[in-house]
Order: sequence, then structure tokens, then C-alpha cells
Amino acid sequence: MIDSAASAPQEPPSVQADVRVLGAREHNLKDVDLTVPRDAMVVFTGVSGSGKSSLAFGTLYAESQRRYLESVAPYARRLIDQAGVPDVDSITGMPPAVALQQQRGGRSSRSSVGSITTLSSLVRMLYSRAGDYPADQPMLYAEDFSANTVEGACPQCHGIGRVYEVPEQKMVPDPSLTLRQRAIASWPRAWHGHQLRDVLVALGYDVDVPWKDLPKKDRNWILYTDETPFVPVHSRLTLSEARAAIKAGVEPSYSGTFVGARRYVLDTFANTKSASMKRRVAQFLDVAPCPSCHGKRLKPEALTVTFEGRDIADFSGLPLRELASLLYRAVAAASQQADAASGTTGTPGEALHADVRRQAVQQRVAAGGSAHAAAPDVRRTPNQSAEKLATTARLGAELIDRLRPIIDLGLGYLSLDRTTPTLSGGELQRLRLANQLTSDLFGVVYVLDEPSAGLHPQDVTSLLGILDGLKGRGNSLFVVEHSVDVMRHADWLVDIGPGAGERGGRIIYSGPTDGLADVEESVTRGYLFGGSGLHPHSPRRPSGWLKLDGVTRNNLQDVSVSIPMGVLTAVTGVSGSGKSSLVSQALPALLTERLGQAVPVNEAPEDDDLLLADSPDRLEGALDGDLTGVRRVVSIDQKPIGRTPRSNVATYTGLFDHVRSRFAQTAEARSRGYKPGRFSFNVTGGRCPTCEGEGSVMVELLFLPSVYTQCPDCHGTRYKASTLEITWHDRNVAQILAMSVEEAHAFFTGEEEIMRSLAALIDVGLGYLRLGQPATELSGGEAQRVKLASELQRAQRGDTLYVLDEPTSGLHCADADRLVTHLQTLVDAGNTVVMVELDMRVVAAADHVIDLGPGAGEDGGTVVASGTPAQVAEGGVGASGRRRSTSPSRSRSPQLCSAPHDRPRERDVAARAGGGIWCGSVQPAAARVERPAGGESTTWCGCASRAGGDARQPRLPDPGISPCGVVPGSVISGHQLGTSVQSLTTADPFVRSTVACWVA
Repeated sequence: MIDSAASAPQEPPSVQADVRVLGAREHNLKDVDLTVPRDAMVVFTGVSGSGKSSLAFGTLYAESQRRYLESVAPYARRLIDQAGVPDVDSITGMPPAVALQQQRGGRSSRSSVGSITTLSSLVRMLYSRAGDYPADQPMLYAEDFSANTVEGACPQCHGIGRVYEVPEQKMVPDPSLTLRQRAIASWPRAWHGHQLRDVLVALGYDVDVPWKDLPKKDRNWILYTDETPFVPVHSRLTLSEARAAIKAGVEPSYSGTFVGARRYVLDTFANTKSASMKRRVAQFLDVAPCPSCHGKRLKPEALTVTFEGRDIADFSGLPLRELASLLYRAVAAASQQADAASGTTGTPGEALHADVRRQAVQQRVAAGGSAHAAAPDVRRTPNQSAEKLATTARLGAELIDRLRPIIDLGLGYLSLDRTTPTLSGGELQRLRLANQLTSDLFGVVYVLDEPSAGLHPQDVTSLLGILDGLKGRGNSLFVVEHSVDVMRHADWLVDIGPGAGERGGRIIYSGPTDGLADVEESVTRGYLFGGSGLHPHSPRRPSGWLKLDGVTRNNLQDVSVSIPMGVLTAVTGVSGSGKSSLVSQALPALLTERLGQAVPVNEAPEDDDLLLADSPDRLEGALDGDLTGVRRVVSIDQKPIGRTPRSNVATYTGLFDHVRSRFAQTAEARSRGYKPGRFSFNVTGGRCPTCEGEGSVMVELLFLPSVYTQCPDCHGTRYKASTLEITWHDRNVAQILAMSVEEAHAFFTGEEEIMRSLAALIDVGLGYLRLGQPATELSGGEAQRVKLASELQRAQRGDTLYVLDEPTSGLHCADADRLVTHLQTLVDAGNTVVMVELDMRVVAAADHVIDLGPGAGEDGGTVVASGTPAQVAEGGVGASGRRRSTSPSRSRSPQLCSAPHDRPRERDVAARAGGGIWCGSVQPAAARVERPAGGESTTWCGCASRAGGDARQPRLPDPGISPCGVVPGSVISGHQLGTSVQSLTTADPFVRSTVACWVA
């Protein structure tokens, strides 16, 4: 008999619907327990340094990656950059995770927009398989269209696109000098330069004769020879004295090698690892486009293949918007022709003869390339054959699908050949995010690090739509974020704090966003629901004006703008509008040139990146105005403060020099003869000899990933035990470096030199950093604020113009307010501050606003509006003018909302009554365009020039005109808007647009 209980249907096992964390102690987390939902957008927020990233990345993502890597073969595992094992008791319900972090540190110039999105691979395949080949040209494969491969690189410039020469005029700027007087300026200074002159004397050349009086044959040999003779020399003697010494049998001082001046410059430029050395020799180089490839970096055969009349270099140089439009036309034409085309009938060109194809394969193999035996040769059919048309339709459609999310994220102004060092962190992260949209992953967790950083509020709207698309596919989103707009959009909010460092690390609130309003301990609460923010600010009167005329740089074309002196100026605009080109590049260069100072030189890229880095566009323009009150120009950017862990907060700000002096002045240190250098971990003497001051050692595990473990001798302190025996106020030097800035501020009370640096770091919101925190662990925003703190500790004389690039990027609103308050004190002291800024709260606190736009790339680069914040907002022109708002707790002024509308436009505007136009968005229900007192009702057209709907038939309107036919940013009447909406609905019901509207 069958047991009825046993035959009953089994209940399916329950699936945990959330992610649960127990006992998280990573970094400053205090034994955190947390439960958050899956398939939702969860935002982790809190003041800077509270522990958000430690929880989201250091715990949740790190544990997800660790579990995945357990299933990967050990040999493959060692090739993956692993996040480490988090300090946590347990995590359950965590799906596989994908991390999208802000890029930190330098990026290779060999990487481009096309490579990081993998679009270049598709483009190379498109040219290989569907390109138009000239007659008698064998088939080229994908690697033949890459400048980074031997098969594709130009043979003359080796894929660099430029050739370098060292002219005599630069090597010898003053021919009246003798060689002993350093006539050859390109030679090294100090001992090496003396050694080269000594070798010349040993070779029989007179180094005490003016350069212009030497025989031309001798001058040419000294400058251009490739010979490297090795000879014994007598140091620091004249030619006659050296000959006498040889005749007398005097023992040579040493033996030295001669290197020609030109060869020294080229070898040093190509091989040195020193950034300063590379910069020095670069000034003696003349750079010109390669005469063979004309700067396109590819071999001639690759450049003869075209698609839609363009070679691959020209194709890759198009803005992505234009590229998508070109591809759409090509795909449409190929689809129409494919049905009519048949083999070789009626198609232009001829198929390549089999013998020619076979010979080409043999030549490729002989040169070390692949025969591609498994790949069909497209030259068996002529150009525009049915096969090639089908390839165009397939690859072109895939490229369009991949380009659409990039354009939707506001990056249509970029090109595939744009190198990654020229991208901002926000641009780079959006590219990576757009890349994920085409992966069609399901059931994963995307962990994002401040995706709104570097975005204008107008671009944040597009970002939120992209994030909603990821969530709609069945994925979860864990977002570390400071943006109030992103927090309001979240399904679940986790507030960590209440403070930074040791004062943080606790879960203040976890739940739906609205619930935070009841948590008084939360610092975020006041910014999300009102009650906190910058106090109302009355704009200062400028003490003078600087006039920039005819500025041309990147997308700035003949721009003229006036910048007030003695005030705080905010330069804003959508991403890619030209803000950094104006503020961080043109303004400092023109100012320093006018002041007679050296033009600031950017840090040279590592290794051979300087060879490949984009040559900066020309800088043209003139500066006019009274500069009597400006003696210094300080440009502070977000580049790393150091390339190795040996550089840290204490060493960069200079306070560690004073700390080491305090230790050296102790009685015990003096009795042992210890100098300040004894307490440095960068030089031999007091540092640990085992780890050489690193604090950790690497253990090579062959087929397993290398492991960094605490040094067994110094136990991570970096110093010898004898060094650590010296204490100052009962603390050794390693304990000092382990302190946070705030802890050190309390510890060093009364030490004025040290306190000055610590106070400056706290003023810019970096009190949570450790003094010994490596530079490689700092974000771009943190690095910029460390630089700012180093500058602020100087005595203020009121004669400095400060240039800052998004100083509040990556800051919580509370930290941003503290920073802005400190910048205001700089201005009160008589200085001038000009900053690129995207936070409209901060822009509203400025004295003067310059709005660039109206769009990005070629659609930007012009001054849209200029004036006080109130004047720009009242004008309502430009993206920032329509977006400018103030904290609701500090002002009763209306704000602007700009909501995306993904429905047919006749439903966006439901009615036009009562003198206004109702907005049908999902934003606050009371959204409508108010009738100005005594005036006609108006609204601003906020239509975005991007397409949606049927992916197979993308509609790409002219980027200069919004889809409704109205110039973006213009003020139009309600009747005109309604008419435009009606005509748009008839023409294209799939276009997504944005309508800007007042919120009472």
C-alpha cells in the first residue's frame, strides 16, 4: 500500500527574498547587521567616510566575488584582480555581483572609448567583412585594423601616429657657449653631463671652444652619432691638460661611455620611468604627424578599405551620435539591397583571384601572422555582394543597439578613438554602465560607486532611466550615492553614520526612503526632506573683471567671457559642454602666461603613454583686465597625489616632516644619534629591511593568486623595532601614521606647525582619513581636497586665484556645505575662486555663474548664460538656468523639475487651462507651469534628442534641434508647445522627451 503522506506533492523550497548581512566589521563597520531587498534599487548613503563603500564594496561585493572565484580554476583565479576576504560573520541571499567603481589613478593612453566598450572590435570586424576593398587588395582581418597589433600598426611610426625629431636649434639654443658651459642643453645635468664632456675630451674634442666655432663635422658627430665609444678619461681637464696627463702616464679617473645628444633625448624619452625626466627631454622634441599614415596610426593597406566612404580612422573619429546616424542609413540601405542582390550579379568590383588570395595567406604566415584557415575569405565575392550586405545589416544593427544606451546617457559627443585619460571619472563609469545594458544579464547585483558623480542634473534623469532598465530586467542595484535625486528615486535607503571614521560605521536607518524623515540622528535627513543646507547668500560685488577673448580649445570655438575678480564663480553646464576646457585648461594657461610664470605642466603619463597620449588641441585666446591683485594662480585638479603606496596624506601635506622632527628631538633619539630620516619609511636606516617600508610582503603561490601578507618582522608597522622604541608623548611613529586626521588633531594640540595641516584637512572634510593612508586608495575628489588642504595651510595674502574642478564631487551634502563655507572664507580674504561645479545647491551659493552649453561636444562650447545665480535662473536659458534651485528649507523660491516622459507626447500635456500647462509626469502632482505675475504663461522646451522605441528602426533626429522642432532652451508659449507636441506625436510616437515645469 502506498503511503499517502509520502505521495503528497512536495512544497517547493522557499527562496530567500532578501540579502542578509550579519556581523560586518570591514574597516570602520561596527559589527553591522543588515537586511535589504533583492530586485530593487538600494542606495547606501551617509557622510563621507561613514562606511558606505566598506559595506557595499568591501563586504557585499567582495563576498560575492570570493564565492564565485571558488568555482574558478586556480590558474585562472590568479589572473583576476580579487577584492579580498571581507571581515563578516555571514552573508546569505547574495546573488552574483558586478562592480562598477569610479576609476582611480591613471589610465593607459592605449585604451579608448572603443576598446573599453568593445565597440572597436565590432568596427574592425565590420571593415574586415563588409568594407569596400580596392582592386587586387587581399582580405584583411580584424587585427589588421588595430594600431596596437604588429599586423595593423603603421610600419613607420609603429602605431603611434606621430614621428619625433630632435632639431639642433633646441639641443643647442645658444651656440656662443662652449660645451663646458653646457652649450648642449639637452644633455643631462650634474655628474652625467660632466662625464659626457670628459669623454669628449678623451676622444680629442675641445670642450672650451664656442660651439659655433667647432667644425661642422665635429658638431654633427657630437649631436647625431649612434656610436657609443667606451674610453678611459681624466676628469675635469681641458684638452691640452688631458693630453699632457696621458703623455705623463697619469692614471685615468674612470672609464666612460659617450652617447650622442639626439640619441640621449630619444632613448630617455622612450625608456625612462621617471615622469620628471620624461618631461625634461620632451621639451627638446619636435613632434609631427607621421608622413606615412598622416596620424591615423594604421598601415596603408588598412586605410584603403572603406565603409560608407570613410576609412576606419575617420569612422572612429565621428561623434557617436553621427556614427549611429551613419550606421542606421547603411543598415537600411543594405537591408533593401540584400533582397535584390544576387551573388556577383550587378554588384560593383570584382572577386579576387584564388592565386592572389593564396599568396596573401602565405605572406601573412611567413610574417608570423595567422592563416585564419577557419575563416572564409570575403574577397571570394566582390564589394557589395549579398554576403557583404547581410554582414553590414547584422553588424551594423548590433553596433546601433550598443550605441543607443551610450547616447541615452548623454555621451553622444564622444568618439570611438577618444583615449581614456581624457575622460572624466563620470564619463568612464557611464560608458561601463552602458556596456552592461547590452549584456542582458539577469538576476545579478550591480554594485555602483556614485554613478551620478560628474553629471549635470539634466544627465542624472537619463541615468535613472538606465538604472530602472537594469532593475526591470530582474537585477538588483546596490548604489553608493550622495545625490539627493538618486536617493529619492531609490526603493530602499540605507543611511550609515552618523559621522565619519570611528564616529561612523553604524546603520542609522534601513528601509523605504520616506521613513528616514523620522530619524533625527541622520545627517542625510535634513537634505532629503528639508531643514539643512547652505544659508542664503547675497552675491558680492566684483573688485574687477578678467576678459577672455577668442578662446579656442577642444570644443570651445572663439569663446569670449568675463570672469569677475574677488568673488566665487561657478562654471556649470551639461557634461561635455566645455567647462574643464575653459576653467582647468585655458584660464590657468592664459593667466600664467600673462603673469610671466611658467605654464603648469600636467603630470606625465607612466611608461610609454606619453608617446601615445592625445596631443592637446591648440590653445588660442587673449586675456585682458587688471591683474594687479593677482600674484599666484593655483590650479587644483583630481589627479592622484602619488602613483605608489609610499605617498600618503601625511607626506603630501608636509606634516610628516614636522612629525619626524619631533621624534628626532626626543632625548632617547638624540642619545642614539637618530636624525629625522631615521623615522622615514622611504629610505634605509629606520625602516624594516624585510618589507623595505611597505608593511607587507608578497607570497608567490605559483598557480594560485599571489597573496600580500603582513610583514613577519615589522608586523605591518614598516619600521625596525629599534625605531619604534622611540616614543613621543607615549606614541611611536607607526601609531601616529595609523591615526585618523581627527584623532591626530586632538593628539597634537599645541603643535602649531602640525595643527595647521590637520586643521586644513578637517576644513575640507577629510577628517576621517588616516595619516598614513596610501595615495592609491584615495578617490579623485579626495585627492583634490588633499591638494586644496595643502594650499590652504599657507598664509593667505589675498592675492591668489584658485581654479578648482568639481571640488564637491563625491561629497555628502553636509561635507559639501563645509567645503563651500571654507571657500567663501578664501574669497572673504581677498582671493578669487573659479570652480567647475554641477551641484545646483553649490552653484546657488556662488556670487557669479557662467553656464556653458547648450549641449555637449560640438553642440556645446558656448556661453549660454552669465550673471548672478538669480539672474541666470530668472533668464531660464540653458540647462543650469532651468535646473538652478535652492534648499527648500532656506528659500521659498520655486524649483524646477524635469521629468522623463516615456509615453506618447499627447498624454504628457493633458490639458492647457487656467493660463498654464499641466505636466503629466510621475513627479509631484502639483507640477504645472505657473503664469508669471502680469505676464503670459510660458514654459521651456526640454526635449532630448535621443530616440527610443523599435530597436530595428532607430530614429535619430538632428542633434541640434529637439524632436519637437524647437531649439533647446528657448522660451515658447503654451500654444506653441501644444502645437509642437501634436505634430511630434503624429510624426514619431516613440520619441522620449523631457518637459521642464515649475513646481510650486
